[in-house]
Amino acid sequence: MKRGGTILRAEPIHRISRKGLTVWRLYGVLQTLLLLVIAALVCYGTYYYEWPSFIYFIAIAVVLLSAFLSAYLFPKIRWERWRYEVREHEIEVQHGLFVVKRTLIPMVRVQHVDTTQGPILKRYSLGNISISTAATVHTIPALVMDEADGLRARISELARVAEDDV
Repeated sequence: MKRGGTILRAEPIHRISRKGLTVWRLYGVLQTLLLLVIAALVCYGTYYYEWPSFIYFIAIAVVLLSAFLSAYLFPKIRWERWRYEVREHEIEVQHGLFVVKRTLIPMVRVQHVDTTQGPILKRYSLGNISISTAATVHTIPALVMDEADGLRARISELARVAEDDV
């Protein structure tokens, strides 16, 4: 596909695990629970200090809006947009909530590759891959652990080959 004299690549083909959507929703629920505690303290303050009663409604609306956005809508959009592809000479990642960002990471720039797994990711047999370059660290989240380990090994091998070619 050509646009304005430049060739546009198709978006990366691989998606993260569907379980990643569940994990992100769980993170949203935990965030909403924390907000609920804060809202409860505000409501208590409204009752105890006789603040205006509309503060109750604002606190409830904020918690409900947060629950919808952080536990349902944002994880869904995030999951639908997350893509990655590992090619012989580069890694491409695409992600974003409101603004979709596509990044190309040249294999010759890859310094090391890590997999990480916290307690929630471990519960769902998921892991994150971190790709380190001299300038930054790029993460591919929520991959099935077997896939993450295989991808880490593949990227490491491709980066070694790219380094040998230079």
